[in-house]
This record gives sequence, C-alpha cells and structure tokens, in this order.
Amino acid sequence: MSKVATLISLALAGVSVSVLALTGPKNDNPTRRTPFTLGWQDNILTIHHPGIPGGKVETWYLEAYCRPGSTDRSWDKTVIGHETKLVSINAAKTILKLRCTLKDGVIVDHVIHALADGVSFKLVASNPGDQRSTAHWAQPCTRVGVFTGTGAGATDDKYAYLKKSFVFQDADDKPDFMPTEDWAVNGRYTPGQVWCPQHVPREDVNPRPLHPDTPNLGLIGCVSSDGKWLLATAWEPYQELFQGVIRCLHSDLRIGGLEPGEAKTIRGRIYLVPNDFPGLLARYRRDFPEQVQ
Repeated sequence: MSKVATLISLALAGVSVSVLALTGPKNDNPTRRTPFTLGWQDNILTIHHPGIPGGKVETWYLEAYCRPGSTDRSWDKTVIGHETKLVSINAAKTILKLRCTLKDGVIVDHVIHALADGVSFKLVASNPGDQRSTAHWAQPCTRVGVFTGTGAGATDDKYAYLKKSFVFQDADDKPDFMPTEDWAVNGRYTPGQVWCPQHVPREDVNPRPLHPDTPNLGLIGCVSSDGKWLLATAWEPYQELFQGVIRCLHSDLRIGGLEPGEAKTIRGRIYLVPNDFPGLLARYRRDFPEQVQ
C-alpha cells in the first residue's frame, strides 16, 4: 500500500492525520517548480528559466580555442580559429548537440543537457588528422551582468558585478568574494583576474593579471540580484578560473593537446541553484571528486 493510501486509511479509521503528512513538506526550491530549457544561436548558448533575473543566462559558447604559451603573448597568436554548428535540439529544448571544427582539423562534439539544477556538458575532442594539435584549452564565457543586477541597463560600471562574484581561494568552504585578497593588477592585458590551478603551467593561461594563489576549488560563480540564486560553473579537466572584462565569469576547460587519432572526454556544469552555499558545494563535490583536495 502506498504512503498516501495508508494515511487515508488511517484517517478513515479515526486516526488524526495532518495535511502535511499527506502532501509532504512544501518545496520552495524555485529550480524544481519550472524546468530549465536551452537555446543556441550565433554562438550564444542560452539557459532559460522564468525565475532567473532577466529570465535567462547567456554564455558565449565557445569564445575561443587556445594554444599554450599564452600568458605573455599577443591574443591573436594564441587563438585557434573554429566554427560551431548546431547539430540538433530536442522538442523539449532540454538536449542540445553542437559540433566545433577547429582550423587545425580537431573536431569537438558537445552534448548539453538541461537538468533540475542547471546544465551539464559532455565534450569529446578528437583529432582525425596526422599532425599533433596544440589545442590546449577553450573558453566558455558566461555573461552575468543581468543575473547579478549589474548589467549595462543598471550601471555604467562594467566591474560592479565583482562584489557579487566569488571563488574558493582559501582552504575552507567559505566563498571569497571579489576582489579577493592579493588581487593582481599587472598583466599583458588589464584588467581581469586569472586563477591558475597547480596542474596547469602558469605560462599557458589567459594573458590577464594572474593571481599569486592557486584556487582551492575549481568553482567560480556569483549571487543573483534578488539574492535567491547562485550561478556557478566548473569543468574537468579545467584550465583556469577567470574574471573577465565583459561582465563575465569563466571556468575554462582544458584539452591539453591531441595526438593524431587521439580523443579526449571533458565534462562541465553550470549550476543554477538556490542561494545555499553548502548545497552548491555538495553538488560540486559529487560531480567533480577529482578536484576535491
């Protein structure tokens, strides 16, 4: 007998049964009341949800594929040209497939799923050619101005979103809001801020100010303008965390080069969850156990 049927039987027998017992606790989690949906056009991946400030979050997907040796080099010599095409999207707009073709012949297939707590990514990067590819990393650029209430329509200050943005720079579970301690100001290009993990050479990252500390977690995000949501993003393997210059945040994915005939699988997440940092960290640690120190 089901729980509901049992409770009804008890009620008919004269046993007091509360409405809460029949219906369960009220669920105020906005991500469970309405599903996320996806769209992609003109290299912009859009995550739709009516509860998000502005109703959507946009990501330049993908901004660039990059060569190593990039920290102190002209950006135009780092970028590997590419073209992205839409392969398919299902009727519910919850599964999106893309294909990137790089100018050096590498192919990257993307499967993007809308989930109850945001979006998941599964990428397969393959090199069908007979020459080694130097595609070492790539940049999904998530625009967070409107989400944080600091978009161009709200303020002329392009960096007002920093006070709403966070990384986990220290060895604890407390978010470090930007600008963090020891904020770097010098780089080939300024402003911005890069956090380079231990497994990536510091000469291979974005040519923006490089923070002296390695991040404790491979997670970067922000708080919504109404204080109800957290947006955060992570990839495995990841190249860097980056606070950008167009009201954006990055967790940049790492490829690490591809030998002829080689293929690599990469996975990522954009979390859109209630403003609950312990809950966010629990999701992250479940999805990225490799990054938990």
